[in-house]
Amino acid sequence: MVKKKRSNFLAYVAVILVAIVVILPFVWMVVSAFKSQRELFAFPPTFFPTEWKWENFVEAASRGSISFLHMFFNTMKIAVPSTVFNIIFSSLAGYAFARLRFPFREKIFMAFLAAMMVPFAITLIPRFLMFKDLGFYDTYVPLIVPVMFGTPFSIFLTRQFFMTLPKELEEAAIVDGCSHVRIWAQIFMPLCKPIIATLTVFQFQSSYNDFMGPVIYIASDAKFTIQMGLSSFRNSFTSRYDLIMAGSILALIPVVIIFICCQKYIVRGIAMSGLKG
Repeated sequence: MVKKKRSNFLAYVAVILVAIVVILPFVWMVVSAFKSQRELFAFPPTFFPTEWKWENFVEAASRGSISFLHMFFNTMKIAVPSTVFNIIFSSLAGYAFARLRFPFREKIFMAFLAAMMVPFAITLIPRFLMFKDLGFYDTYVPLIVPVMFGTPFSIFLTRQFFMTLPKELEEAAIVDGCSHVRIWAQIFMPLCKPIIATLTVFQFQSSYNDFMGPVIYIASDAKFTIQMGLSSFRNSFTSRYDLIMAGSILALIPVVIIFICCQKYIVRGIAMSGLKG
């Protein structure tokens, strides 16, 4: 009994230490957002600001050629359709791999899994040349189309989740004359809230925080995303770290809201998607 209490105590201590290590940079970012540029580099450093500069958020939101609100809507033009269509087409593909029987099903699925191992840098130049030749340079199309029809990771998760659902649901629907599309839409999808919430958080965060894609494909200032706007606070001569911290907090708000709304489904979705191989 004593050994068990001691092991539990050590486990709690380890969890607390890890939590502190993870949370401390975020807390430092928050308090730094209220400091002046001079105080950020003061020595010895101070944890809390001597003067709380709320104007950092106003300046971060209005600094540059376009406003933070404009960049936010530009980012939403990418993140929202990417997330919605990714969930729809990934769930369709996952349903097909989990429930339908067709030639080379397993080999095609393994090819999808192999695509997860291909680094982004390998396909970067061919993809850029393809979209440029199609006339989509300086548009949001190259940032939406590659993920809207599903990614290997999202297809894998949905396929694994659909395999956990009882076959009796599908068999009863087929006896009643339902097509596979209707089974997917009216029977399976209402049961998939955990996996939909998980994919929503993952895909929205990936598209929302993407910096490399917009830098490559976007040339007009009016089409800048939030991540490109944050990078504009740094240049060859100076870096406004106070504004970077304030802008980062503003940029973090939508992701936090999405996570709070979906958090109760995330662990369940990931756990259930791994029950069957």
